[in-house]
Amino acid sequence: MNHENSAFSRRRLLSGAVAAVAATAALALAPTGNAWAAPEVALLNVSYDVTRELFKDINPAFIEAWKKSSGETLVIKQSHGGSSKQAHSVADGLEASVVTMNQANDIDVIADRGLIATDWAKKFPNNAAPFYSTMVYLVRKGNPKQIKTWDDLAKPGIKVVVPNPKTSGNGRYTYLAAWGSVIKKGGSEAQARELVGKIFKNVPVLDTGGRAATTTFTQRQIGDVLVTFENEVELVRAEFGDNFEVVYPATSILAESPVAVVDKVVDRRNLRKEATAYLNFLYSDAGQEIIAKHYLRPRSDAVFKKYAANFKPIALFTVDEVFGGWKQAQKKHFDDGGEFDKIYQSK
Repeated sequence: MNHENSAFSRRRLLSGAVAAVAATAALALAPTGNAWAAPEVALLNVSYDVTRELFKDINPAFIEAWKKSSGETLVIKQSHGGSSKQAHSVADGLEASVVTMNQANDIDVIADRGLIATDWAKKFPNNAAPFYSTMVYLVRKGNPKQIKTWDDLAKPGIKVVVPNPKTSGNGRYTYLAAWGSVIKKGGSEAQARELVGKIFKNVPVLDTGGRAATTTFTQRQIGDVLVTFENEVELVRAEFGDNFEVVYPATSILAESPVAVVDKVVDRRNLRKEATAYLNFLYSDAGQEIIAKHYLRPRSDAVFKKYAANFKPIALFTVDEVFGGWKQAQKKHFDDGGEFDKIYQSK
């Protein structure tokens, strides 16, 4: 081989080697499977304990509807726990796209950190609460202790299961329902304090959330009565059949479940349209139907009438009506050193 041919061969070999290296690098960087697809579009819904089953049905229904209307494939992730505990987690950095809580005060906690607009309750209808519930009693079959009223919960020897009002919206609503029952009958603040004090002396264990309290009552077999949301007692009856009965007090509290978009998170992640559509879906006919099927009281009059058999008539009062709103109720009753602390420390 002459010198010219030899040089040509070396150049061809070098060119082939460079091409091989480039091809190898390209293969190494190339995604596998369907990894060329668009990045996952995911929402995180941070919610309270007893909505687990609700959102298991809501989420796929919305994902399907959103796919049809926008062409976008969406993933929705859930986080559940005591309402106040969840709110503080979001305020402390848990990156929720939306929050679906069981009291306005918990969303205010997040708004106070600048993550949610302070006028969040005006962003959606009905004070941004697409459904509501109330507090009722779950008793053991035959209601052996004949528990029918809030006063009955204060009787000696009655064991009442209710979660901690410091960490759970369920617990706060129970506390306020009992207190308000006295006020609505014309009783005094002192009489209300006395009743609530006696009830909490009958509480054997304070779980952090509503679902944990349900487990304590149904599976650990602790207590004579569980005070919880109307939808929770129906889920228990569906699972355990005739082992339990539901008792409606004559008067109880209207427990709204407010929702909000976490503005700082969705704007940073460019998810506002998806998050807003998700919460609007809760107000749609399809969303309201799912809500009613889970024994949560829908806002739609038509849907409520359709599922009226699920909801026994009961006289309801609001937090605003009896306590002057959630901020006042929180400060007086549940802040450190408030009425609940005084009552519980005196047990």
